[in-house]
Amino acid sequence: MGKLFLVPTPIGNLEDMTFRAIRVLKEADLILAEDTRNSGKLLKHYEIQTPMQSHHMHNEHKTVEAIVSRIKAGETVALISDAGTPAISDPGFLLTRACVEAGIEVDCLPGATAFVPALVNSGLPNDKFVFEGFLPVKKGRQTRLKFLAEETRTMVFYESPHKLLKTLGNFVEYFGENRKVSVSREITKMHEETIRGTSAEVLEYYTSHPPKGEIVVVVEGKS
Repeated sequence: MGKLFLVPTPIGNLEDMTFRAIRVLKEADLILAEDTRNSGKLLKHYEIQTPMQSHHMHNEHKTVEAIVSRIKAGETVALISDAGTPAISDPGFLLTRACVEAGIEVDCLPGATAFVPALVNSGLPNDKFVFEGFLPVKKGRQTRLKFLAEETRTMVFYESPHKLLKTLGNFVEYFGENRKVSVSREITKMHEETIRGTSAEVLEYYTSHPPKGEIVVVVEGKS
């Protein structure tokens, strides 16, 4: 029987690729990539010639069974997402669960992920925290925000640039304008920045400085 490797890839800086990750990708029989065009640039940079197959949120339900069969037949498969650790707000969970249920060994390598540096860099308590990922876009958003208003642990969210102002406005409305917030943008990239302050202050900043790039928002829990 083969094996499934979950391989983190850089979230911006290519130097964050580990030696082990490069070796695993070179030795695998197949690489499952969220976007083969995007991942192709990474593989070319590290001279990795392993065959790739598309594996993303729109086709993973249909491909899992075939992939499990290939691994059970002896192939080693490596799963990567566009950036960061697979299955963290990215494809990966369905295949991992299927492999575990089939008795296939799963090995997740340590490596890049956006929320850890954002959390540590925020200056907010990180001994206990809750990872929320993306808030619901429409249905369930208000209910989730009302629930989280009572959360005492530090909260971590992912957000897109064009929705950041709406989300910060929600935090002012549901958590209060004095709740501490830290917004990390473009982590590990050339224009990386972290803006800290109250929810009202950070909202004011990004109202006059339209955000771009990948964003992680860390919010203080209720005291």
